[in-house]
Amino acid sequence: MIRSFLIAGMVLAVPALAAAPVQARTVPVTGPFVPAAGASSAVTGRFTGTLDEKRNLVTYTIKYSGLSGPVMAAHFHGPADPGQDAGVMVPIKGPYASPLHGAVVMTPEQVTALRAGRVYVNLHTEAHPNGEARAQLQVRGAR
Repeated sequence: MIRSFLIAGMVLAVPALAAAPVQARTVPVTGPFVPAAGASSAVTGRFTGTLDEKRNLVTYTIKYSGLSGPVMAAHFHGPADPGQDAGVMVPIKGPYASPLHGAVVMTPEQVTALRAGRVYVNLHTEAHPNGEARAQLQVRGAR
């Protein structure tokens, strides 16, 4: 009798599990801004955001101050370990006034680099066209 109840319970539970929606997993992404190599700015600020792992979507807010002038361009760069340089992975759309809000979709390879801590955001100014401020990004709860 108990066996019949268990089997009946399993028969009823399986369709319910199959119909359960898959929840998107979002994890925090952060990084403090520091002067980039060759820049002596008194930059302060932070990149804060989330990574939606189902859609490879990074939603962010960038806050900064203390640069030599206005930000002319901003990009996600990588893959690169802290202190190393790399090419542009994904451009960040302006206008570049702080705070800057936006979202970008990354490729699976770019998300892998992001999860590994090998992506940074660079803020470029006229005085420092190669980058005046850099935030090496860390994903908390990365798989």
